[in-house]
Order: sequence, then structure tokens, then C-alpha cells
Amino acid sequence: MEQHFQIEQLKKFRHDITLFMLTYKFALEEMETKVNILKEEFQTLHDYSPIEHTNSRLKSPESIMNKMFRKSNDMNFSSIKDNIKDIAGLRITCSFISDIYRVSEMLQNQKDLTTLEVKDYIKNPKPNGYRSLHLLIEVPVFLSDRQENVCVEVQIRTIAMDFWASLEHKIFYKYNQSVPERLLMELKNAAESANALDLQMERLHHEIKEIKDANPEDSLAELSQFMINNQQFTIPSSLQKFLTEGR
Repeated sequence: MEQHFQIEQLKKFRHDITLFMLTYKFALEEMETKVNILKEEFQTLHDYSPIEHTNSRLKSPESIMNKMFRKSNDMNFSSIKDNIKDIAGLRITCSFISDIYRVSEMLQNQKDLTTLEVKDYIKNPKPNGYRSLHLLIEVPVFLSDRQENVCVEVQIRTIAMDFWASLEHKIFYKYNQSVPERLLMELKNAAESANALDLQMERLHHEIKEIKDANPEDSLAELSQFMINNQQFTIPSSLQKFLTEGR
């Protein structure tokens, strides 16, 4: 009898934790879809996208449990949801700093998303030199019997910021959190160099765009065609004439 009770309890817990983790998976997929739509829209209409690529991850149940123990929080699903905001994480990598704020604004303007918190580590870098823009975004997830509002942590960085953060993480992992002071200073200097590179590349990007805008090379033939989903479409000549000459 007791064993049967334990099995039933384990079945229920397995069901509950699976559903709990699924909601975060679904929230991540919703965010990735939104980002991919923005990326394709810009790439198709402007031949340039502010979004280079994305990475997503879910914390493991073990990692969640360890974090709850460190915080001395109650161990239940409601408490986990209230106290751990980075169970689902999405990283968006951009080419330029201005793209970071553009992507952030586009996401925050989507009416079905709720921005819970913004931490700007670009304007206010961490003491170690870390730079990134962090958003906590609440995403509605529609299940078969209800709606769940799920928090996703979104980190938006440039390629240079992402490279630095990855290197910093590897060094800390190698030294098991105890990094020599000399390396800490070199890491901070490297962060400053990465930021200087970001600023220089952004300036070059703007200058090249100004030159291109001042010397348009678009031909009527090019403007009469467009691509969607790798399929080429042509604007009918009669419609082109109507648009360029009027009735």
C-alpha cells in the first residue's frame, strides 16, 4: 500500500515538473519565433538584419533546485516561478550596439509581451567589464486548459561582447572561480578593447551607409523583383507603369 502511494506521488510529481518545464520551453519557442520574424522581415525588406543569430537554453531541474537552496526559498513550483527568473534564457547576438537597442525596442513594443525588468550593462558595465542588455520578458503560453505567463530572460549583445563573455566564462571555469588578479585586469582591459572595436565598427558602418545612400545603384529591373521564402516574385509591368506614371 505504501509503495503504491509512493508510486502515485512520483507519477504526479513527474507530470507536474514536466508540465512546468514545458511551459518554459514553449515560452522560449514563442520568443525565438518572434525574433526570427523580425530577422526575416529586415533581411527581406532592407537587405540587412540587426540580428545575427540566437541561442536558447533551459536550466536543468538540478540547477533550479541548487539555486533555490542557495536562496533559502520554499521548494514548490509557485516559489520557483516567483524567485528564479532565468529558467528560460534567450541570447540575441547583434552586429552593432545600436542594433541591440533597436531589437530591444521592437520586442518591448509587442503588445502580447510584458517587460518586467531592464538591466543595461552596456551603459553601466559590471566591474569586471561585462557588457550586455538584459530584459526580463513575460510571455503568454496557451495550454490546452489555461494560459500561463512565463518569464524569459533575454540577453542582447554584440558579437564582440559575446566573444568576451564566453572567454571570461571559460577562464573562471578553468580556475574554479579563483582567478589571479593579473588575469582579472587583463580581462577588464580586453572588455574595454572589445567596446572600442564595437564603437569603431559602428562608426564605419554609418559612414558606409551614408556613402551608399548618397549613390543609389538600384535599377528598375532590380526594383521590379523581390524574394519571399526563397521564391522570386515580379511586380507586373502594368502595375509598375500604373505606380510610376499614375492613371
